[in-house]
Order: sequence, then C-alpha cells, then structure tokens
Amino acid sequence: MTLPPNVHDAEPIPAAARDAIDALMQSGDLFRYTAPQDAPVALLESEFAELLGTKYALAVSSCSAALFLSLKALGLPRDARVLIPGFTFAAVPSSVIHADCIPVLCEVGDNYRIDMDDFAAKLDNVQAVIISHMRGHTSDMDAIMTLCSARDIPVIEDAAHSLGTTWHGRNIGTIGKIGCFSFQSYKMINAGEGGILITDDADLVARAVIMSGAYEHNWKKHKGPRGDNSSELKEAFGRWQNQLPLYNLRMSNLSAAVIRPQMPELARRVHDGLQNHDYVAERLNSSPYINVPAPLVPERRAPDSIQFNLVDLSDDDIRAFAAASEARGVKVQVFGLSEDNARAFWNWQFLPEQTELPQTRNMLMKACDVRLPVRLTGAELDVIADILLASVGEITAPKIAFGT
Repeated sequence: MTLPPNVHDAEPIPAAARDAIDALMQSGDLFRYTAPQDAPVALLESEFAELLGTKYALAVSSCSAALFLSLKALGLPRDARVLIPGFTFAAVPSSVIHADCIPVLCEVGDNYRIDMDDFAAKLDNVQAVIISHMRGHTSDMDAIMTLCSARDIPVIEDAAHSLGTTWHGRNIGTIGKIGCFSFQSYKMINAGEGGILITDDADLVARAVIMSGAYEHNWKKHKGPRGDNSSELKEAFGRWQNQLPLYNLRMSNLSAAVIRPQMPELARRVHDGLQNHDYVAERLNSSPYINVPAPLVPERRAPDSIQFNLVDLSDDDIRAFAAASEARGVKVQVFGLSEDNARAFWNWQFLPEQTELPQTRNMLMKACDVRLPVRLTGAELDVIADILLASVGEITAPKIAFGT
C-alpha cells in the first residue's frame, strides 16, 4: 500500500537557482540597487511583466506589501472604505488597515466566490475594491468590472493564489487596475516569501516604486516595457520624487535569484496542478456527502490545493471526518472549525467595524481544504482520494443497533 504523501513540501528549486545564489554569495551583491543595471530583481520585474502581458512590475517583500503599496499608490484618503470578500486571508484586511483605510466585507457563496448581489449592494459606499481570488477561485470578473467601471472604482486583484489562472484567456491579475501575486512557499512559484504587483499605469507604479524604498534616484533603475525607461515613466517618477514616504518593502536579489529559474516551470506546474485537481475532484464528487464546486465557465484555474464542501453533515460529523482523515494520514483544514483560522472573518478582531456574514459563515463551517502539490503522482492522488472517501464513509455509515 502506498503511504500518504507529504503534501507540505514544494517542488525542488531548480539547479539554475543554486548557481545564481552561489554567484551572489561570492559577490555579496544582495541589495537590488547596488548594481547599476540588470540586478536580479530588475530582471525578474521585466520577465514577470512580459510573462503576464503587462507594462510594469514591482517586486517587493510579500504579497501583503504589494496590496498595501497598491492602496497607498491609489492615493485614497484616510478612512476610505475598501470592499473585500468575507472569505480571504487575514493579510488582506490587514493591508487595508495598514493603508489607513476601512475594510468592508461582502458575502461569499458556497462556491467560494463573491456573492454579486451583496457586492453590488455595498459598492456605492466604497472608494476601492480588492478582489481576492481565494485559493485560486475566480469571482465573476465580468460583472465586477462592469459594476466598478460604472462607478469609477479602482479594482485591485489579490492574485496570491492565482498565478497562471486565466479568465476568458486573459491572465488573472491583469483585469483590474493592479494585480498582486505571492511567492510564499505554498504558491506556484516558491521563494519562501516575496510578492510582486503589476499594472499598466505609469503614474501608479512610479508612486509604488518610490514608496517601496527607491530612495534618492534609485527609481532610475526601474524600467518600462522590454527594459525601456519611457518618457511617460520618467515624467511620473519626476513628479513624485521626494513627495512620498518610504516604507522599505524591497525584494532582495537573493529572492529574485530563487524565483527567476522557476518561471519557465510555471506552464507545466499549471497544467499538472489542474490535472491533479480535476482528477481528485471527480473522485470526491462520487460521494453524496462531498461537493467540489465547479469553476465558472470563463475560468481556467491553476490549483495546487483542493477545496470541497461537506453536505448534510453536522458540525460533530465534520469534526469526526477531519479527525478520521488525519488519523489515516491526510490533514483536512475546515476553515470555520479550525481554531483561530486566519481565513475565518470572525477572527479578524482588529477590524474597526465588525460585520456578520451569515452566508459566508455557513460556508466556512463546512468548507474543507487539502493540499495537492503539483508534484504528486497518480498513485499518491489516489491515496488522498481513498482516504477522504473512506473517512466520510466511516462517518456516514449506518449505525448498527444491537437488540437485547
């Protein structure tokens, strides 16, 4: 029998990264602004922008930093209201708080996507929107952009989980005004930590670059499309020189050296991750007690985990299912039942305004999360599916009544 796989480790870092790291260690050149040009971070920004099909990219210390800088770069007034999904990671409302804004939460449905009726109802009282494609599940971006464009409300895409996902064939992160991605270990590209924001707006990226920590004239080392430092970008930098605070959220050359050799692997990882996900989803959906929500029609996902809802089970049954799965070797996170879970909105007690979201709460109490690294083999995927199905079968099996 195949043992349950280790789902916590990511793919090995390519050997090319080790060569680049060795060269950096020899030079000690870890700071992105030491080199006059073509530092690893600068090359990463150019390559990432080209990969996603956008003009500008800014690499920073985390996706949280990218979200924060995006809000600051928009020039929102203090206490601006920013609409976010009720199902996201705590870093998202935290970034709003750090930017001196107020998070406004909207409902999320059983398919983990924004409830468009609640979104539309709350939109008139906000100054910006962050769309979290949580765990890579894309909300209806056509409807979202139509509603926001009509009100001239800027949209930031939190695409931390969505590198490689497309909507109508267009890369997620390029649909809103700004897209933010993560290079944390449980993402498609792994640097342990790190983030990047992308945009086509020269003025916006100039503000973000300066606030990220491009002191004095280091902004001159930031380039536009294909390495061109366009007059549009130069003029934008000139307008904001010495006008903005520095938050020093830069990425180091060491992180960029780890990230860049993984970028050619992205297409394969996306393909393998989607294939793995859909295989396990089909098996799990064979149980009447498990539902893996289908993607929206325009969406092509890039998953490295699977989420599913438990159907017609009590809280005690759900806890028993999670315990049975863990005993068999597969850890299941139930978002709403995992103590102090950072994805459960009621644990965000730092919010200035507390909001009850009954639909989202109900979803989180039955929504399960299991890692499916793209490196898993077919046999390992079967072990995971077998364990989950056996565990739900154990909990739902008819109880034998013994007579006297």
